[in-house]
Amino acid sequence: MNINKMMKQVQQMQTKMQSAQAELADKTVEATAGGGKVSVTANGSGDILGVKIDPAVVDADDVEMLEDLVLSGVKQAQEKAKALMASEMEKVTGGMPGGLPGMGF
Repeated sequence: MNINKMMKQVQQMQTKMQSAQAELADKTVEATAGGGKVSVTANGSGDILGVKIDPAVVDADDVEMLEDLVLSGVKQAQEKAKALMASEMEKVTGGMPGGLPGMGF
């Protein structure tokens, strides 16, 4: 195989991945916990953008429950963001097993 051709293909894939990463930062996912009482929004990169809490679950005598709901919502939002990222990167890498070693995909 021609090494120059292969290097060109790798550079093209890197460019596509950078573009996909930029697009992921603009996409959002939402997760809820406690039957929708806590809502967490994250972008496709996994950054948490917002948390909404229904006042009905705010109880000064049970702060631990609210903490658990927020943590659950954050974890779910991050999992959804990871799944979105994996899906988008699979499109770019053509489903190569393990993505591109050494590139974090």
